[in-house]
Amino acid sequence: MRPVGILGGMGPEATILLMQKVLEAVPARDDGDHIPLIVHQNPQVPSRIAALIEGRGQDPGPVLAQMARDLQAAGAAALAMPCNTAHHYADTVRSASELPFLDMLALSAETLQAGGATRIGMLASPATHLTGVFDAPFAAHGLAPVWLEDEAELLAIIRAVKAGEDIAGLKPRLAACGAALRAQGANHLLVACTELSLMTDALDSAGPVTDTLDCLVQAIVGFSRGDSMQG
Repeated sequence: MRPVGILGGMGPEATILLMQKVLEAVPARDDGDHIPLIVHQNPQVPSRIAALIEGRGQDPGPVLAQMARDLQAAGAAALAMPCNTAHHYADTVRSASELPFLDMLALSAETLQAGGATRIGMLASPATHLTGVFDAPFAAHGLAPVWLEDEAELLAIIRAVKAGEDIAGLKPRLAACGAALRAQGANHLLVACTELSLMTDALDSAGPVTDTLDCLVQAIVGFSRGDSMQG
């Protein structure tokens, strides 16, 4: 199996969740059956929210590029980045190494189209809305994003997760955001922030939900086993 390099730390818990999901995706009988990962857990990547929403702080791009080079040097055969907002810098990551990049946003758009979704309720950082990182993959697959009319609450939830607040107390607030998106006409919810991936069970009962992190997990497993090539 081919090792996949993970540009992690955005946030740290989301990277650990990705690793756990990759473990659970493989019906392993022994250690050697699992997917080899080379994880660059770097919580010092400059804040994407500060750079993209607040217009202050260091540019994350050069740090992400160096992480990509480090992972290639460490022996990774492909790269993956479990942070939706950081895909604003995907071209920087691609250009920094010769490795294929497993694009979580494009993979998620493919999954949504295959499932018949059309109007996608976006549970995502406002930075993804501001930068339009989903625009091209959604347009290519005939999907229309539905954004909350007021994204302040969603950003507050994301910041609360990063600050280590109790997830159980945040779940009802996330569920309310999901209900608001459905009321605005969304027929499918997309969890498009890996901090929110920690509490997707809060959304299960109201209708179909896809998590971008799950789409990336499937691609990592498929690439490592040689089932697919994503670039």
